[in-house]
Amino acid sequence: MKRRAFLCQAASTAVVASCEPLHAMPPTPSRVIPRRPLGKTGEKLSIIGFGGIIVMNEETGAASNIVSEAVDRGVNYFDVAPSYGNAQERLGPALAPYRKKCFLACKTEGRSRDDSRAQLEQSLKLLKTDHLDLYQFHALTKMTDLDAVLAPGGAMETMEAAKKEGKIRYIGFSVHSAETALAAMDRYPFDTILFPVNWVLFSQANFGPQILKRAQEKNIGILALKGMAKTVWADNQKQNHPEPKCWYQPAAFPSEASLGLRWTLGHPVTAALPPGDERYFRLAMDVAQNFQPLDAGEEQALLGRAQGVEPIFHLGNDV
Repeated sequence: MKRRAFLCQAASTAVVASCEPLHAMPPTPSRVIPRRPLGKTGEKLSIIGFGGIIVMNEETGAASNIVSEAVDRGVNYFDVAPSYGNAQERLGPALAPYRKKCFLACKTEGRSRDDSRAQLEQSLKLLKTDHLDLYQFHALTKMTDLDAVLAPGGAMETMEAAKKEGKIRYIGFSVHSAETALAAMDRYPFDTILFPVNWVLFSQANFGPQILKRAQEKNIGILALKGMAKTVWADNQKQNHPEPKCWYQPAAFPSEASLGLRWTLGHPVTAALPPGDERYFRLAMDVAQNFQPLDAGEEQALLGRAQGVEPIFHLGNDV
């Protein structure tokens, strides 16, 4: 992952002049996190997902505790990847007691049939399960990535074979490129897409609206990344920034991050994955349990803060 320069800029509107707070925090949550349909799959997922990075490098007991808390609060969607350090090793045992009632998604960075098959078998072993509910191509960043997985001998052959074998149920992909996302949805009937749905990206880079529209047209399950993201890190923070599990600068904790997530969940997405930082994840669960779409004033204030902010991705220069 790249950590790029971040410049904290003041909002250009008079509506918002400082970084915190924007509004009062939500009341103490009292209800189970709601669920939404996942495209054409027939599944219903909690509107907040559990990103595996949350348990990366955590002690076994701590991993079990946060997974148990998430399930108790209504989270049934868990997502992990081999590139998340030891997250699979921590998540597998922690999720095992709840596996039958949870939707487990994983990813492969393999572009060939053999590489992706090896990763699939290793993930199944580490995650202590005989199947994955969703298996995704991880970060189809360039058109060459898409070409590779769909070519003869490519990783799609693993996906389709594994589905027949009962080792995976649905096929999806994650993406940070609008061009590749649109092409992928046109070239294969994917079940899901995982991509950034973010207030700064939509308003400052026009990154995301076209992906959202195409996914809706094709009834593909929409899973959102970066709802609580804001911008890139400053040059002097690239190596030692205060969020070791977050390569980008997150929105200010807690109220700006809450508004950003509510903005994302106010769009036609099934679920959003918060940052890997445990504080942000717990905040996301609070927001989800009390979820209300932004009103006009809240949205105006939030988007005012996006003015002049450097987006983490750009159209035509996706990485």
